[in-house]
Amino acid sequence: MITVHHLNNSRSQRVLWLLEELDLPYTVKRYERHAKTMLAPPELRAVHPLGKSPVITDGEHTVAESGAIVEYLVNRHGGGRLAPAPGTPEHLRYTYWLHYAEGSAMPPLLLKLVFDTIETAPMPFFIRPIAKAISAQAKSQFILPQIKQHLDFMEAELAQRDWFAGPAFSAADIQLSFPLEAAAARANLKHGRPRLADWLARVSARPAYQRALAAGGPYDYAAG
Repeated sequence: MITVHHLNNSRSQRVLWLLEELDLPYTVKRYERHAKTMLAPPELRAVHPLGKSPVITDGEHTVAESGAIVEYLVNRHGGGRLAPAPGTPEHLRYTYWLHYAEGSAMPPLLLKLVFDTIETAPMPFFIRPIAKAISAQAKSQFILPQIKQHLDFMEAELAQRDWFAGPAFSAADIQLSFPLEAAAARANLKHGRPRLADWLARVSARPAYQRALAAGGPYDYAAG
């Protein structure tokens, strides 16, 4: 039996969705973030030394990192589902988008979250104007332009095909759901990007997506 070690408001939501799409049996072991620090509890270190989520256990195997988990589940349990045939152009795009989600799309969104937090964090009154000025400059000069570049890139890609890897929905779309839903919560994604807005509507309407959301519980993409 596959166990998903599920941290609230974390990227493990995608793993639940993938398992639902593959119709695989699984159990959920829940962990809660610290209310003030928002960090994962130390109990997760008993599962994986880094103590982060997502992580799954499947018999003798413990697999961490979202991309690695998606590849493991699709390759081991997918039976040819949710991945284009090897050696095809679609499979090459599938591999690219599977790793792009965390390698390129998420870093600027995480930076925005960090700098947004800095602006509202408790600090001496005389430090606040300096911190807010530094944050504003970092966001305007680097972070927000990077987010815009990535969102425009993905919008243009969806002008060429219905799904990121090709004409069929794949696990790459599942992997991309987190950065795009985070962008919708933290940035102006929908304005001027109708294809991304349509893609988000289509994925969130999938029955497996809805079942995963019910299994994982309420989710705040602005906090994850």
